[in-house]
Amino acid sequence: MKIMSIDYGDARTGIAFCDKNEILASAYTTINESYQPKLVKKIVEIIEAEQPEKIVVGLPRNMDGSYGFRADRCRELAEALSSETDISIDFEDERLTTVIAHDILSENNVRGKKRKNTVDAVSAVVILQSYIDKRKK
Repeated sequence: MKIMSIDYGDARTGIAFCDKNEILASAYTTINESYQPKLVKKIVEIIEAEQPEKIVVGLPRNMDGSYGFRADRCRELAEALSSETDISIDFEDERLTTVIAHDILSENNVRGKKRKNTVDAVSAVVILQSYIDKRKK
């Protein structure tokens, strides 16, 4: 099943997809948009072009497992997408995904502006890879 993941941020939102066999997640793009209605429109355009069968939205949790205001914003985004598409939406814990993404980019010597432009898409990959790995178990 082709799955799309979303790492929703204040200024940038990362998008990733996995292959139909759910083996490997890959970065797709980073959307630079902070206004949610415009962001939803751009995400829907990607959905129409790529035809995923499921969407996974990263859900930020505090280290103690509780949910904060960012989790509410992610749920709002999922609700807005749900009203625009019939694709089922799941959530995946995204604790530490940005830290992991920065580590991956450091290991690959990605620095400066290029890192800033790709870290959210790499975070979406980490979210999606975690999700598909859990589905296999």
